[in-house]
This record gives sequence, structure tokens and C-alpha cells, in this order.
Amino acid sequence: MKIRFGKIVWILFSGFCIPNAFAQNYTADVTATDAVGRKLPDHAEVGDLKKDKFVGLFYWTWHTQQAKNNPPLNVTEYLARDPKAVHDYKNPIWPKRNSPWFWAEPLFGYYIDTDEWVLRKHAEMLADAGVDMIIFDCTNGNITWKESYMKLCEVFTQARKDDVKTPQIAFMLPFWVDDGGKEIIREIYRDLYKPGKYKDLWFQWKGKPFIMADPAFTETIKGQSAQPELEKEMREFFTFRPGQPVYNKGPEKADHWGWLEIYPQHGFKKNADGSFEQATVGVAQNWTKERGLTALNATGSFGRSYTHAKGHITDAGAVNYGHNFQEQWDRAREINPELVFITGWNEWIAGRYEVWQQQTNAFPDEFDQEGSRDIEPMKGGHGDNYYYQMAANIRRFKGLPAPQPASTAATMKMDGQFKEWEDILPVFKAHKGSTLHRNSPGWGSMVYRNTTGRNDIVLSKVARDQDHIYFYVETAQPLSPTTDPGWMRLFVNTDRDKNTGWEGYDFVINRLNPAQKAILEKTDAAWNWQKAGEVEYSVSGNKLEIKVPKSLLGISGEPDFEFKWSDHMQNDGDVMDFWLNGDAAPSGRGNYHYQP
Repeated sequence: MKIRFGKIVWILFSGFCIPNAFAQNYTADVTATDAVGRKLPDHAEVGDLKKDKFVGLFYWTWHTQQAKNNPPLNVTEYLARDPKAVHDYKNPIWPKRNSPWFWAEPLFGYYIDTDEWVLRKHAEMLADAGVDMIIFDCTNGNITWKESYMKLCEVFTQARKDDVKTPQIAFMLPFWVDDGGKEIIREIYRDLYKPGKYKDLWFQWKGKPFIMADPAFTETIKGQSAQPELEKEMREFFTFRPGQPVYNKGPEKADHWGWLEIYPQHGFKKNADGSFEQATVGVAQNWTKERGLTALNATGSFGRSYTHAKGHITDAGAVNYGHNFQEQWDRAREINPELVFITGWNEWIAGRYEVWQQQTNAFPDEFDQEGSRDIEPMKGGHGDNYYYQMAANIRRFKGLPAPQPASTAATMKMDGQFKEWEDILPVFKAHKGSTLHRNSPGWGSMVYRNTTGRNDIVLSKVARDQDHIYFYVETAQPLSPTTDPGWMRLFVNTDRDKNTGWEGYDFVINRLNPAQKAILEKTDAAWNWQKAGEVEYSVSGNKLEIKVPKSLLGISGEPDFEFKWSDHMQNDGDVMDFWLNGDAAPSGRGNYHYQP
């Protein structure tokens, strides 16, 4: 695998106009608190949605072809055998094979980019976070990873049919004009753009499909006959923005866009009014004060816990907080461009080289938890912290749609007719189609299967009267039997405090399967539940309603709480299970917020 220090980044767009382009769960009605206690900002904090602000994300489609012949080698696991091998290329712990190296295991495993289950997860996660566009890394040689991007387009198209507002797509080509890049633009134009495939997914910028590339890539390939009509056609088809590979110089061309910079980042492509089209935000940078560009395993490299203001933050657990990432976001918001370009989502791998940019045994772009720049959740470690940190900062940058108003007080009959629910607001939506089963190869000999998807939760509602809180949930198909394991659990965080209860949830209904009545349980801490009472419920077809006395929930007066539906949880007491198994509404650590 060829690694260059200039990687592709995904782009935000202004001038982009596709109706209803925002994620259905990019909403003030959903909140979350991450593992270190940071709660997503709400509408009162970030203000109304800004129509002229966009976010793009660097996305890697290369986990396919090279995965077929290589096992998932993990740097962190190998260095646990001998930490002194970090700078020793010839240390015997290192295999002789020339394979890519993972810095850690992704939460979804060592997946390949044609795994429909993973692609669907990405579609939903990025939609919920408010990501408007992903840009594919085609900066190396002449490789487009066609198999991967076409499968992604297929899965994203189906997700949109299910009302998931997925990001748009674009490509980033090499930073220097060469024949490999000329082959790439011709291939993607021939295979995707000219025939109009997946046109609804194309990221439009300034009225044309966007490509992060120099227009000189349309020129004749060395040794081949000129094709003036094709070259003119491509030049007129795209909006071009050449990528600036360097981390510390800002734009050196009037139309340059950046992909990754050290702090303080620059604004790129100045507009007539003095504002900027684009600025970058990075999680980490393979750079040191002494060397400049270098590998991420170099001593002093600008990892996740480095900041310009404080240097390397060495507090215990610092890597969980994304100090570098936050400083970069704060700077980007000062620049206030049309589009913020984030590096990155799911790179995960790097080559290993005897010497690269003055570093021996070099891992240029990814190394370990500190020396890495992926936002996609990892297995263990910081988990999904960076995902929610990204989501929080996107909210601060773009604002939020106003929360839905709540209906006036109403009493619901537990009669299985559900008529009273028809006009109740808010409507808390969840992604249809999120119970897709998984059956895909991974890297090397890995195989991933998951058949836990069962009841596909699509919406829920809450109502209240003087003495009761009422919950309603609806699924895409008729509900499975109430005797099924892990059936339709309802978690409630009555005080909105993550430090009380299990992951903030003070009560759960249906942890134990319901009979004539449903069982309400409470906890003071951890996954230790005690019966708090029995409550009425009714289920029919694809609908379920529950009636809970306020007194059992400790609520007096108007309620203000968070809640979540979960079906077919596999690992009780593991909050990350909400990403992996069955269905959760909203997904991950997300909760719906109900406050009349």
C-alpha cells in the first residue's frame, strides 16, 4: 500500500441544494451524553439551523481489495509484546509480510467496505450527526476502489428510500498532477458521472458536481492520443478545487482547499466579501515541531491529546477527550467558512516503513490510539467519544432545527386501538430499515454475521396527564411475541443526569418480559435493577403503548426526561450494544428528549 502524507478529506458544501437534505435525526429532539459526561448542545445553545453552513468528512473506501489477501494486523497488539519495538524496524515481533497495519480494532470489526450492514450503519450515523458530504480518498496512484464506492452508493440509495438523509459523495484526487490522477478522473467520469448513476448522491458545489482536484487532470495522458472533446466535457462538468497537501502554509493557489492543517488553520478560497469557502478540522496531525511532516509514531507527533495552547496534555485519560480535535473546531468556528472539512472517519490503517520523513519504523498516517485520526467508534478505548464530539461541534457550527412543540395534556386508553395517539406531538422518528442482518467477509479470513435485527422501530411518542406518562412506539412490521428475549425495552432517564442510574437511565420497562402487566424497574447505579411496580400496556400489530404513573417515576408536575427504546439487546449492561445488536431508537447513546 502506498501512503502519502496528503490524504483526501471530505467536503462541506455551500450552494448545494437538494430538498430535504438534512438528516431526519439531525434534530433538537435527540440528545446524548458521551462516556466522559459531555452532553450534546441543544437548540437553545446553538440557535436555529443555518442554511449556508455545511460539513464534509474524509471517508476511506480502501478496505476491500487489500483486505482479501491480508490479515488484520494490529499495531497496538504487537507492541504489547515488546514496547521497545516502536522505533525498531527489524525487531523480531514484526512480521516479514508487507501488509497494512490497523492502529486498533473498529467497533464494527475489521470490516470491508462492501459490508452492507456497516455501510448502512455509517449512513445512519453520519446522517444523525449532520454530516452533509463524504469525500473518497483517491490520492494514491490510479486506484478508485470502484467496488467499494459503488456498493456504498447502492446502500445509501436504499437508505434514502427509508428516509435516511445520507451524506452526498465526492472524490479527492492526488495533490500533484500525474497520469494516475488523469486515469482516475476519466474512470469515475466514465463509470459514475457521465451515465448519471446515483445522481441524487452527487455533492454539488457552486452549481456543479464537486471534485477536489486540479482541472489539469483533464489534460491528455502521456503516451495516449488527445481527446479534446472529452477533456473539454470534463472541465465543464465539475467544480474543481485543487487540494493543498501542506499542513502549515494555507492556500497557495486562489482556488486551493485544504484537507488537514496544524493549528491555527487557514481559511481557503476567499470569497468576494472576505469570507472563506472552506476550512479544515483534524483529529490529529502527523507533524512535530522539530521535523514538520513526519510519522504519527514519532516522538512529539501531534496526536489526539496535543494542543497548540498547552502542548501534549498528559493527564490520565486525556486521549478520551479529543483536545486536538476541539482546538481545531474552535479555530474553524472563528474562521466561520461555508464548509468545514473533517479528517477523518475510517482510515484505520497505515503502512510500515523502515524510514519515512526522518522516522525509523515509520507508521505515517495511523499508529495507536493517541497517534491516530479516526472518528468512527473503536472497540474499547475511547469508544464513540469522538463521534459525539464531532456531532456536538457540527451543531455549534450549523445550528439546529427548532424542537417540535409538544401537544397539550391528554389521557390515553390502553385499549390497543391507538386512536388517541394520532395527533400527539412530538413525533420522534427512527430509521426504517435499521434491522438489516449482517453476513460479510472481513479482512483476511474474518467473517461477520449478525442476525439480531428483529423489531424495526420507526417512531415513538409520549403523552401525559395529571397523574400519568404514556409511551407509544411503532415498528415497520408487526411486533414479535412479547415472550421473545430482550423484547421492546424502554429506558427512561428521569433526571437527565448520566451520573445516576445505568448510563443515566433510572428506570427500565420490559427488561423482564411482560405478562398481564409490564414490569417497571429502577436502579441507583449500574445494571442492578429492582422492581418498582407493574404498569398497564397494550400491544397490537406493530404498535405498543404503556401507561406509567408519574409517582412511580418520581415525577411531579410537567415532565422533563430522556428516553430510549431498545429491542433484542445481546450484552446486558454494555451501552455499546446499542450500536451493534437488535435495534435502538435513537441509536447508540442517543436519547429522545421530552419536555412539554
